[in-house]
Amino acid sequence: MRSLNSLQWLRKSLVRAKWLVYTRVWGMDIDPTASFSLSAKFDRTYPRGIHVGAESYVAFDVAILAHDMTRGLYLHTRIGRRCFIGARSIVLPGINIGDGSVVAAGSVVTRDVPPGSVVAGNPARIIRSGIEVGPYGRFANAEETKQRLVAAGAFR
Repeated sequence: MRSLNSLQWLRKSLVRAKWLVYTRVWGMDIDPTASFSLSAKFDRTYPRGIHVGAESYVAFDVAILAHDMTRGLYLHTRIGRRCFIGARSIVLPGINIGDGSVVAAGSVVTRDVPPGSVVAGNPARIIRSGIEVGPYGRFANAEETKQRLVAAGAFR
């Protein structure tokens, strides 16, 4: 039986096509090395307010907003380098997410996130600071942890 990983080329092609539309047609500032789920929603009411840094990942069903119609605001929302935005999170307009930060799944980010932090909840609060992440917000010790679990027989 074939794995879905055999279709990875198709997903990468679709993400690249969507990136081209977002950056060339809508005018969003999304680094070419950033990646996002095909179901991520970037604000198209004020697309020039969306900024995503290098080697960041935006997971599925995330909403990144740059406008607030109720207050008539059009603000720049920035996601730094090497960040991870967890599934079904909402990043409100005008928020700056610092380099190397992780937003947990389902979080509602209402305030700026300092660099190297993990935030979670509604509203999102800092749960850890001073973290080290690699590309796409992957924790620096993730591979070591996986190897320990494999050696202990956790994965079979």
